[in-house]
Order: sequence, then C-alpha cells, then structure tokens
Amino acid sequence: MTIDEIILFLKASSSEKFKKNIIKLGIPDEYTIGVPTSDLRKFAKKIPREKDFLMSLWKTNYHECKILTVLALKPKECSEDDIHYIMDGIVSWDLCDLFCKNILIKQDDFDHFIQRWIDSDKLFYKRAAFTLIASTSTHAALTTEKITDYLTLIELHSDDDQLLVKKAASWALRELGKTNEAAKEAAIKTAKSMQTQESKAAQWIAKDALKELPLLVQAPGRSRLISSKSKMGKNV
Repeated sequence: MTIDEIILFLKASSSEKFKKNIIKLGIPDEYTIGVPTSDLRKFAKKIPREKDFLMSLWKTNYHECKILTVLALKPKECSEDDIHYIMDGIVSWDLCDLFCKNILIKQDDFDHFIQRWIDSDKLFYKRAAFTLIASTSTHAALTTEKITDYLTLIELHSDDDQLLVKKAASWALRELGKTNEAAKEAAIKTAKSMQTQESKAAQWIAKDALKELPLLVQAPGRSRLISSKSKMGKNV
C-alpha cells in the first residue's frame, strides 16, 4: 500500500459533514479530508507500520494521515527527535491527546516530558504535559508521593489562560482525584488552594475540577473512583 493509495482511500471514505467538524478544530481546509477517527482506527490496522513510511505519511500534512501515523507508530521505535518533530506538527487538541495516549505515555521516560513541557510557552506542548498527567493516572501505578508531585505541578503551572490548557489542567486534576479516596481529598485541597490564587486561569481550573471531584465515590469492583452521578455511582 502506497501513500497515494491511502489518500485516495481516505478521500473515497470522506464525509463533508465530518470535514466541517474537523475544520472547527482549527485544521486548515486544504489539510482536512473528513474521515471519522473510528474509521481511521480500523484502517490503521491495515497500513504498513514501518516508521519511515509512517513519517512520510505524516509529512503529507493531512489531519487524517497524521492520525493514522500516530495510531500505527510503535511507541518503542520513536526517538526523542521523532517525538519533537511530531509535536511541532500538531495543531489540534485531538491529535495532541491521541499522541499522548498512544505514544508518549508508553515511553519509559514519559515523566521527563511532563517536567520539561509543563511551563512551555507552546500551546500543545503545555497541553501535552497536562494530558500526560491525566493519562498517567490511568496507565501507571501512582504512589502517593507521585500524586502529590503532580498536584503541585498543576497548581504551580496553572496560570495560563489558554482554554485548551485550562481544560487539560482540570482534566489532570480530576483524573488524579479518581485514583483513590486519599488522592480525591488531596485533589480537592489543591483545587481549593488554587481558588485563592489571583490567577483567573487557576480559579477557572479549580472551579471546573470541583464540579466533579466532590462527587467521586468508590464503587464495588472498581479500582478507581467514579462519579456518583454515573449509573453505577448512583447505586453506591
């Protein structure tokens, strides 16, 4: 399968309605084909998985081709140079989050990306740091010490008024709180501390996180806390 064949297949599978949704994410019209991510996940299993081929697919600049690249890349084959090259080509939150969940969180040293990017002045690098914290809470066994470290990072670096950063910071705060009851209380304490900051961004993040954190409960058979508003949570 060639790159041209992949693009032809994507164009044949495109939807004008879905294309408009993608453009709303900030993707230029000329780099949008209009294929749902659910379809791309199925198609990604059929394309070559050689890194050089996938990096060439990325270079087409089509949003869908970039998603296919991230879905098909083998995390352990990605060098730090590859990671920074891909990060520099990300221009939407969905691709940023997908890259974090599919590639970055599976790196042995993912934590150093959090530490390096958490105070970045680049939108998607900073969002990635918060997204990784959110993803870490479900992909790794976090110690109390590590949870405390991440909560501290969130509080220290939440003075950023960019909406995509604020949403990711709130997400990270909430996901850490779902780890266990102690983490929930620590996350609530962090959020309340953030409410006292002068930063409007920190206040926004705290308020958003506190919509869910106090509602978290432990359900039988679940390792993580869930919302008491969920179907299972209502029975707790």
